[in-house]
Amino acid sequence: MKLSVDEQADALYLRLDDSKIVESEEVSPGVVLDFNDQNQVVGVEILNLSKRVPKFSLKDFQFQAA
Repeated sequence: MKLSVDEQADALYLRLDDSKIVESEEVSPGVVLDFNDQNQVVGVEILNLSKRVPKFSLKDFQFQAA
């Protein structure tokens, strides 16, 4: 799993695996899901990140595992 933030594009992308993306769908404004050939979600893109999380900072980013 990979998480990337593009501050210039104001976007966050979560890639769940390395399978080939065959389709993408915007499921709500600024939220795009990427699907593989088995119709599984393999990526999530969130656009306009600073408007959704006004105080977002990479320095404050936390990872939690249950």
